Amino acid sequence: MKHLLSIGDLDRAGIERICDRAAAFESVGGQDIKKVPALRGRTVLNLFYESSTRTRSSFELAAKRLSADVVNFVASGSSVEKGESLKDTVLTLSAHRPDVIVIRCPWAGGPELLPRWTDAAIINAGDGKHEHPTQALLDVYTLRRRLGNLDGVKIWIVGDVLHSRVARSGIVAFQQMGASVTLAGPPTLMPREAESLGVEVRTTLDGLREADVVYALRMQHERMDDAFVPSLREYASVYQVNARRLGARQLLMHPGPVNRGVELSGDVVDSPQSLILEQVAAGVVVRMAVLYEVLAASRSGDPITEPQPA
Repeated sequence: MKHLLSIGDLDRAGIERICDRAAAFESVGGQDIKKVPALRGRTVLNLFYESSTRTRSSFELAAKRLSADVVNFVASGSSVEKGESLKDTVLTLSAHRPDVIVIRCPWAGGPELLPRWTDAAIINAGDGKHEHPTQALLDVYTLRRRLGNLDGVKIWIVGDVLHSRVARSGIVAFQQMGASVTLAGPPTLMPREAESLGVEVRTTLDGLREADVVYALRMQHERMDDAFVPSLREYASVYQVNARRLGARQLLMHPGPVNRGVELSGDVVDSPQSLILEQVAAGVVVRMAVLYEVLAASRSGDPITEPQPA
């Protein structure tokens, strides 16, 4: 795998391979020295045009645990504010010969342009409201750890699906792994092409107890130009996942950051059913696996071998 631009770049076997690789990296976090030399001498460039806590920090930690050198580029305070284009920024940074560029940007399809301008491997860390493939991978990984496999699992994705890159990647990944997906939310926050994605679409939370997994999404205000709901209070009254609506055996997921009191009530965020912190922890090992896959495998031309402790 030379690049990871879309979750569609991976079939079920590819997703399982990355999840298995991530599981092999779990032990690294428990070592006194939390590093393996798998990517020693390689350079990972994190190119972030949008704010991020979980994704950026986990990619940085993942690269460092693989012994790679890490360069963090944030658009704020850079030449981007002076009008430098994405192309010129990538060409400039590529002069430093990074081995991989991890990019988050507000432009749908932006990461797909980068292979034209650099020889580095490209990993999409979120492009507009298009895709977020590594989030989908860590979500699958989290559920596999809890459930064993996803065959026949019923997953409801609830909330602002229209503006969610997490939902778009998640739908594909969950279906690849054998799960069925239902989308639920206001009609104004449902993409027109939703039913063509092979999912069921609901406009209420009636039937939510049918789900094995409830995946809540926040309102993406930064991507909204109009008012899509009358008010957050009214939205929460109809679509908030709370203790009254969530069954005792259902699992709860959220990509973060959570807006407590809007899409989720505080009690379910902190409940034993919540996998939210497990998702955060999974982000590091899954992104270690992705970095290892695109660098150790595609660059050497040799089969991937098990990583050895430093």
